[in-house]
Amino acid sequence: QVPLVESGGGLVQAGGSLRLSCAASGRTFRNYDMGWFRQAPGKERDFVAAIRSWDGSTHYADSVKGRFTISRGNAKNTVFLQMNSLKPEDTAVYYCAAGVHGLSDFPAEYNYWGQGTQVTVSS
Repeated sequence: QVPLVESGGGLVQAGGSLRLSCAASGRTFRNYDMGWFRQAPGKERDFVAAIRSWDGSTHYADSVKGRFTISRGNAKNTVFLQMNSLKPEDTAVYYCAAGVHGLSDFPAEYNYWGQGTQVTVSS
């Protein structure tokens, strides 16, 4: 059973918006720090954004600052990524992850992953 399930991906024109959701499946993640990563074809998995469990602090990759916003639902078992002003270079599979290492940029420090959702931005 996949512990995290992403949704909300799709095809959008440059300048448009999408809102990704990540829901826990089979266990609770309310005490975990959550992150979003993305992976384009032939490239490594890159950090996008993270949110810390205990105080809600956030951290973003420079490439998405000012355009993307990470947040959690009231029950803290859902995480969202609001993506505005999308660019073709944002095209990738987006993954949600849960860990206990704070606002980490490193995929290896996250313990649980979803299967990803495809985001495609056309020019």
